[in-house]
Order: sequence, then C-alpha cells, then structure tokens
Amino acid sequence: MDQRILRYERLADELAGMIAGRILRPGDRLPSVRRLAHEKRLSISTVVQALRQLEERGQVEARPQSGFFVCLPAPERSPQLEPQTRRRLARPVAVDISSRLMGVHACIARPGMVPFGTAMPAAELLPIASLQRLYGLVGRRSGALLDRNSHTDLNHPDLVRQFVRHSLAWGQPLAADEIVVTNSCTEALSLCLRAVTRPGDTVAVESPSYYLMLQLLEQMGLKALEIPTHHRLGLSVDALEIASRERRIAACLLVSNFSNPLGSLVPDHEKKRLAELMAERRIPVIEDDIFGGLHFGPDRPWPVKSFDTAGNVMLCSSLSKTLSPSLRLGYVAAGRFHAEVLMQKTLTSGATNPVTQAVAARHLESTAHDRHLRGLRRACERQVMQMSEAILRYFPAGTRLSQPQGGFVLWVELPAGSDSAVLFEHAVREGIAFVPGDLFSASGRYRNCLRLNCGNPWSPRLEEAVKRLGALAGEASVLP
Repeated sequence: MDQRILRYERLADELAGMIAGRILRPGDRLPSVRRLAHEKRLSISTVVQALRQLEERGQVEARPQSGFFVCLPAPERSPQLEPQTRRRLARPVAVDISSRLMGVHACIARPGMVPFGTAMPAAELLPIASLQRLYGLVGRRSGALLDRNSHTDLNHPDLVRQFVRHSLAWGQPLAADEIVVTNSCTEALSLCLRAVTRPGDTVAVESPSYYLMLQLLEQMGLKALEIPTHHRLGLSVDALEIASRERRIAACLLVSNFSNPLGSLVPDHEKKRLAELMAERRIPVIEDDIFGGLHFGPDRPWPVKSFDTAGNVMLCSSLSKTLSPSLRLGYVAAGRFHAEVLMQKTLTSGATNPVTQAVAARHLESTAHDRHLRGLRRACERQVMQMSEAILRYFPAGTRLSQPQGGFVLWVELPAGSDSAVLFEHAVREGIAFVPGDLFSASGRYRNCLRLNCGNPWSPRLEEAVKRLGALAGEASVLP
C-alpha cells in the first residue's frame, strides 16, 4: 500500500480526533501547512491532502489569505472553498469564441510571460533528452519507415501495441483494430466529430468545457448544449439524461478523467451509467482522456470507454501532456465508428509521421517511461498544491478554487461581480498570463472565473506572480 496515503490519512485522523475532543474548537485556526509539514516531518502535499480529506468530511474549511479553520456550526459557516457550478439546463447555442481566443493566445505567447496560460508541463519535466536519443536510434536503424505509403500505412504496429498494452489494467482494454493514430488529440476529436455530426447538429458538452472543444464545434458549424458539471464529480448524467430525452443530440463530448478546466473525476458507477444511457439512445460519446495518466491517487481511473459494450464510445488521447507537445502524436479508439474515422483521417491528413510513431513506441515500452510518469505525477500534484496554497494566501476573500484529483490546471472562481476579462488585460500588462473563464463556455458564462496552468515547478517568480495576480483580482472592475 502507498505509504504516503497512510501518512495523510493518519494526519487527518489525528486532527479529527483533536476536533472531536474539543482541543480544536469551531472557528479555531489550524497550524499552517508549512508548520504541520515541519512538525510532522511530512511533505507539504501530504499535509494538504490530509486537510482536503477533512474538508470533504465537513470538519475544516479553507479561507483565502487566512488558512484552514475548524468548521463553524451552520449557518455560521463560511462558503465552501469549491466552486458552485450551475444546475439549470441551457439551450443549444452557436459557438463564437475563436477570434477572441486567438488574441488571448497571442498574449500568452509573448516572450517572458509568466506561464499560467497554456496548459502544458514545463520542458524540464519531460523526457526530451531520451526522445532525442531515440530519434537518432530510429533514424539509423529504421530507414524503411520513410518509404511507407502515407495514405495506407496509417498506424505503426509497435505503437498500437503499446497503446493496447497500457490499457490492459482497464476493465475493458482497447482493441488494436479500432485504433487510428493521429496528429494530436485535437485531430482525434476533430475526426470523431466529422464522422458522426453534420453542420447544424447539437453536441452535448460539459460546462465549463475545454475551449478547444468549443472551437472545433464553432469550426464545424455545430451547436453546443452545455450540461451542468460538478466541480469534483464531473458531468451530470442526470442532466444529460433529461437533455437527451428532450432534444436531439448528435454526440456527447466530454472529459471524464480530470476535466479541463475543473480537474473533476466522474465516478465509475456514473461512467457506466453514462455509457449505457448513450448506447441505448444511439448517441455517440467522444471522450478525451488526455489527462487520465496524470492521476494523484494510487490507481489510474478507467475511462468511460472501459464501460462501453456497444462500441459507442470513441476514446481520444495523446502524448502531449506526458512526453512532449511537439510530438503531435495522439490516437482514437473509435469502436463501431472506426471505418468513418479512418476515412476522415485518410482524406484530411494521411498517416502521422512514422518515425515519430516508432520513437514513441520505443519510449512507451521502456521501464524508463513508467519511472518518468511516476515522477511527473508527483510533480503535478505538488505544483497544484503549491499553487492552491498561494491562491488561498494572496487572492481576495470569497475566492473559491477547484480541487483537482489529477492533471495540472486550477479553476479559480473570484467573488461575484469580478470580471476575469478585465483582470486579464491588467495582468498581461504586468507579464502574467492566464485564460479568462468565459472562454470555457459557449454562452459566455463564468465571467468571474479563470484557469491557471500549474505545469511548471514552483519558484519565487511564480509565487510573486500569484501574489500580484491576487492583488489585481482585488482591484478588478465589476460587471454592470
């Protein structure tokens, strides 16, 4: 058993005992995270994990700029730390975010910007040197790869074998003959949408939803139907059931494992229910599992695809978050839609670079890959904890933030009336980048929210940037 888990559970139980014994009384401030880590000889991430467990039990709460406190009896208790997502069903709407998003990305890409914008891990966390060596090795030994037909030989068999091997721990592993290797997860999602939708169709999406998914809908002339999404438990299957009963939905597009931007994780029983419901109603599911391997818990969560017995779920993923975004290498396990997806891939881009496929296959089969993933997961968890702690310390009172269980993004909800678009303009002038919350909604919701990338090792520069951003958030203009 993971000893780190035992340590945080032990600390949580110890603090719970002090609360039950009235040594720590309602309203008392707990020792700081750093003090607990020092006194108990634990890591900061272990202490924060223990405190989060006590939060889930309703025994403590986090207050921005103050720390953790023993909960007061209702109704004295202050608002929960976690954001409250909307539960009301919306109507399908056309998407129009691309032009503004391109401007945001241009600002994010400016030299010297603090990297809170694009959701990518820092280069120093990725196995770049190992990949470089493998490119040399494959180039010297596999010259025949350059002679392959780019419109018939789409998949490198070794890479497909590795994708299947890494899915063996799931309840239902992938089948080699359903996989199409793609140029990134973005292309995989695009191919799936093109295979099962037509312009004017409605696609059910999470709310908030990853802006790139919304861009794809916009590009294809599709409408987005925003389904309420819980900050920890993901897309509401109840709401999806009602929506699919009342409206014609061409597809459901979602991230069940550590959604971007919330970091939510759909429970297994809800994944199974979702797979069965969508199969029964013949609504294809397009699942993005790009963050699935970056879990903070001991076990990798299964995707919805693992509960699909009808071939109705198309699982999309890539290596951009774990190996290198420059590889531009992803895949889709397309189930019963394999033929349509394969045709779209052949017509639009042909084969993905065969040399890169061979390089990735060699890395995935090595023991070095498993060691790298373990280290990357620990780094992501640590960085999310450090960012969360800094936000609690420096952002204005009333700020709420997500509690991701994997990945490396944080969703921050500012006090009501704040405008993250205005905050973005002020922050960019000071060299700090993030993505405003309304870009994660087709209908312009979440104006008082923002997403922060935690993919970089913590440093004094990043802490100072969070401090400054918190100060700017306190000064941000309010909506009329």
